[in-house]
Amino acid sequence: MAMLPLIVVILFILMSAINVLNEYERGVVFTLGRYSGVRGPGLVIIIPILQRMVKIDTRVVTFDVPPQDIITKDNIPVKVNAVVYFRVIYPDKAVLNVERYMYSTSQLAQTTLRSVLGQQELDDLLTNRDKINQSLQQILDQHTEPWGIKVSAVEVKNVDIPQEMQRAIARQAEAERERRAKIISAEGEYQAAQKLAEASNIISQNPVALQLRYLQTLVEISSENSQTIVFPLPVEFLKAFTSKSNN
Repeated sequence: MAMLPLIVVILFILMSAINVLNEYERGVVFTLGRYSGVRGPGLVIIIPILQRMVKIDTRVVTFDVPPQDIITKDNIPVKVNAVVYFRVIYPDKAVLNVERYMYSTSQLAQTTLRSVLGQQELDDLLTNRDKINQSLQQILDQHTEPWGIKVSAVEVKNVDIPQEMQRAIARQAEAERERRAKIISAEGEYQAAQKLAEASNIISQNPVALQLRYLQTLVEISSENSQTIVFPLPVEFLKAFTSKSNN
């Protein structure tokens, strides 16, 4: 019975010395406070009291950037949130070079989001989303590289615009549609006028063409269900027959 406490202590020491790390985990080991390497995955033996191990998850981490109040370059207040995807590439740097790398990356993402989007106009923020996402990813990846972190993607999720600005954008879009419709109508009138001018030139050069067109119009009128048709007979039309009879 006197040996029972000693046995319990030995078992406790052995259990604390044995560590099993999953495939996606790495252990940063410190010996008497000094960095002594990265271990894992699998079975890792740590000398109790003398050594200490910090576990790091190397899987892709996804976290939401809270909505940020931003004033765009054209002085429009908006509220924007985003999502960031990153993973730890070098576990030793994530432990040695930064305190709480998750918190630091989150704060950096918020400040970068406000800084980059504050330099954009509202139209660019709504239309050039892919370009802005790429710019955010490059800036975050550059700043987190010393921490052993790789930012793989940044996606701007929602852009909340004030109600009065939404109404102004709707009016602007409606005015733009009306402008395009008027331009298309004017272009159609212009093309029709060109064709009429070309037709008049052809008819002026050949009077017989006018008579043929006149006859075609009569055929179209006669196909309708009207009982009586009254139409003027041009003198030029009669001249064509009188000239033939005289000959």
